[in-house]
Amino acid sequence: MRLFRLIPLYMALALGANAALATDAETLGPLREGSLKRLILHKEPKPVEAVEFQLEDDGGTASLEDYKGKYVLLNFWATWCAPCRKEMPQIAELQDEFGGDSFEVLTLATGRNSPAGIKKFFDENGIDNLPRHQDPKQAVASKMGVIGLPITVIIDPDGNEIARLIGDAEWNSDSAKAIVSTLIGGES
Repeated sequence: MRLFRLIPLYMALALGANAALATDAETLGPLREGSLKRLILHKEPKPVEAVEFQLEDDGGTASLEDYKGKYVLLNFWATWCAPCRKEMPQIAELQDEFGGDSFEVLTLATGRNSPAGIKKFFDENGIDNLPRHQDPKQAVASKMGVIGLPITVIIDPDGNEIARLIGDAEWNSDSAKAIVSTLIGGES
């Protein structure tokens, strides 16, 4: 009998979670302007697998599971990618402005990118606040359906993909900043 009394509570919680998700898409949708109009907001979060990638200098590994608890702007890129060269400094601006306990930019060099080449790319573009992690065998990229570069994915604090942008974008635009600010609740 007690189980039957709890059913309405569980249904209300489930409906509330779906309503919150719809509200996120409804809230974020109008914030997309310029190149951010191409940001695809998912109707439902997509779970992300915990596939390992290489950390920048120590040879260790990590996975997206290690970033749970905050919003992550995950950028798949490569040293040979011209649009990546254009947008990487803009992505670094997002990290400067919003990086912290609620938000982090994670850059993942996908495919054949030497550590020296990655360091040179960052140095030439004046980037000193983003990680130089690697996905040399494209394990993460493959699991996440990355078919070209750059691709940027927004992951929620529960570890689910909630949005994706294929190609480069103006990540330092007012639109991008409004989206990140809204996601993290106005904190910066």
